[in-house]
Amino acid sequence: MYICNACPRKCGVDRENKTGVCGAPLSYKVARAALHYWEEPCISGTRGSGTVFFSGCSLKCVFCQNYEISRDGFGKEISENRLMEIFNEIKNQGAHNINLVNPTHYALQLAHTLAEYRSEIPVVYNTGGYDSVETLKELDGLCDVYLTDIKYVSPNVAKKYSRAEDYFDVASKATLEMLRQTGEAVFDDDGIMQKGVIVRHLVLPGNISQAMKVLDWVSANMPADTVVSLMSQYTPCGDLSDYPTINRRLSEREYDMVLDYADKLGLENAYIQELDSSKEEYIPPFDLSGV
Repeated sequence: MYICNACPRKCGVDRENKTGVCGAPLSYKVARAALHYWEEPCISGTRGSGTVFFSGCSLKCVFCQNYEISRDGFGKEISENRLMEIFNEIKNQGAHNINLVNPTHYALQLAHTLAEYRSEIPVVYNTGGYDSVETLKELDGLCDVYLTDIKYVSPNVAKKYSRAEDYFDVASKATLEMLRQTGEAVFDDDGIMQKGVIVRHLVLPGNISQAMKVLDWVSANMPADTVVSLMSQYTPCGDLSDYPTINRRLSEREYDMVLDYADKLGLENAYIQELDSSKEEYIPPFDLSGV
């Protein structure tokens, strides 16, 4: 019996026999493992990031671009040995790092796997930010880079869009734990991050105040040189008729307001995107490649 309380939902279900909020089984379920060139430049570099997309999700974001795997659960169950083989395969393809995408609901299993594997290239924990500090501590020394979202500050907004009223309380504490583990950012001679934390924020239409509040928190609580990624790539996915505020793409004016605010706060290490990045072709195909 495996009673799972790994994420902040604390479902307490036996994942050997049923699934909790994340919808994932006990064994790894993966939808894609391949080089990816559309992460932040210090992650993708010139050779690509070795992304492993895990199926299921402990968040329930109504706008999720990866809904095929996060909500619909597409993927293939694999063993721990097969996952380690995948790590080797993407490393041998020249990947700058091993990039664990949406790993929250497999964090404890990954702690065991990564301790066994001992990667020669940086391990990136690429998360929606809804991570338990207690669980993250199990990964201390095993993950080199934390690429984490901070999506919202308002409990009401977080509840509306992700069914997680406690999202900011959880994500802010998780981000500080990630910083404790990695310390200041370290880059190699090619500008690829070897160690550190990147804070991502997907700017949602009609929610500019949330973006500004996230930046306020980063400015007040993180080192001055923290890498911040302000993404404009939001694309409405699925039926959002019940959420008219976000049932459109981000406007140039809205994005410029956020960029100006980041500049005002002195957040100089910020990645920005062109507005034409909000296209569905930037969403990778979930076709079991490399699985």
